[in-house]
Amino acid sequence: MDSESGRSESQTNPLSDQFSSLNDLCHDLSSLQDLATRGAWRSIIDKVARSRALSLLHKPHDHITYLAFNALAFTKLRRFNEASSELDSMEDLDSSHYRYETYPKIYPNRVGSMVPFCLRWIHALIPIKLGHRQQGLDRLYKLLDFTRTKITEKEKVNLTASLSAWRKREGFVMNCIIGEHLSHKEFGVCLSLINDLLTRDPNDPVLISQLGYIQLQIGDLEGAKVSFTNVENLMKESKSNGSLSEVELKNIVNRNKALVYMVEKDYVSAVREYEECIERDDSDIVAINNKALCLMYLRDLSDSIKVLENALERVPTMALNETLVVNLCSMYELAYVNHSDIKRTLSNWIARVAPDDFDASCTRT
Repeated sequence: MDSESGRSESQTNPLSDQFSSLNDLCHDLSSLQDLATRGAWRSIIDKVARSRALSLLHKPHDHITYLAFNALAFTKLRRFNEASSELDSMEDLDSSHYRYETYPKIYPNRVGSMVPFCLRWIHALIPIKLGHRQQGLDRLYKLLDFTRTKITEKEKVNLTASLSAWRKREGFVMNCIIGEHLSHKEFGVCLSLINDLLTRDPNDPVLISQLGYIQLQIGDLEGAKVSFTNVENLMKESKSNGSLSEVELKNIVNRNKALVYMVEKDYVSAVREYEECIERDDSDIVAINNKALCLMYLRDLSDSIKVLENALERVPTMALNETLVVNLCSMYELAYVNHSDIKRTLSNWIARVAPDDFDASCTRT
C-alpha cells in the first residue's frame, strides 16, 4: 500500500509493531503471498474468485489487495484482456474511493492511497501488451514521475525505510522504460535515460554495465570497454554504491569482460571468464547460459548441452527460464537426429516443476 499515515519510521514498515503477521494486513494475505512465491497463479485466481463469492473481503483495502493479486496473476499468465478488465473496474487509481482518509471509522489516523504499487505498474504495462504502446509508455513515464514525487516527499520527512523502497521502485520503472525502448531499438533514448540516472548515482556498477551493454548494441565497442573498465575500477577501489555483494560485483566484472570477448569472437577467453563466475556462484544463470552459447560457437555441442542440463538439474528454480530452455532445445536440434523425443522429455519435466507462468511453447515440441 502507498499509505502516508506514519510519522515515525516504524509506521512506514507494513510489518511494524502494529502488525504481527501478513494476515493482520489483509484477509489471508499470507496464503496469497505463498501462492505467488511458488508461481501458483491459477490457484490465486481461484482463491480470489472464491473469496469474492463467499463475501470474505470486508474492508476496502481487502478488495483492492485481492484485485491486485488477481490482475497480477492474469498478467503473469498472459491473459491481458482479463487483467485489463480488473483494472477497468477501478477506473481512476487516484480516486478518493481508494484513500484511507475516506473511511475514518475503518482506518482511524491513517491517510494515503490503498493502491499497491504493483497495480500502478500493471496499469502501465497492460496497454503495451494489448498493442497500445504509446499509451503504455505515457503511463510508464507518468509512473516514473509519481515515484520521484514520493521520493521527494520521503526525503523531506527523513523516512529512510520508505525512501529506500521508493528508490527501488524508481529503478524498477526506469528499467521497464529502458527495456521497452530497447525492444524497439531506440538506443538514443536508452542512453539518455541511463546517463540521467548516472548523474545521480555515478558509482552504480549495474547502471554503468547497462550503459556498456547498449554501447555494444550500437557498435560502440570502445565506449563499452571504457564503461566496463569503470565498473572494474569501482570494484578495485571499493567505490561501489553498496547495492551488490562482493561476489555479485566480481561476477558483473567477469561477465562484462566475457561480453567483449564474445563480440570479438574470442569464445575461449569468454568461457574462462564465465567459469570464474560459476566457481563463485553456481547459480549465476547468465554466466551458465552464455558459457553454453560460447561452447556451441566453438562447435562443442556435447559440453554446451551438459552445461545447461546440469544447471536445470542442480538449480531448477533459478535455471528454468524461457531463454535458457530455447537455447537448450536449439542445441538438441543441432546435435541429435531424435531431438523431438528429447525435447518432449524436457517438456514433460518442465510441466511438472515449472511455475504456472512458464511459457511451455519455448520447447518447440
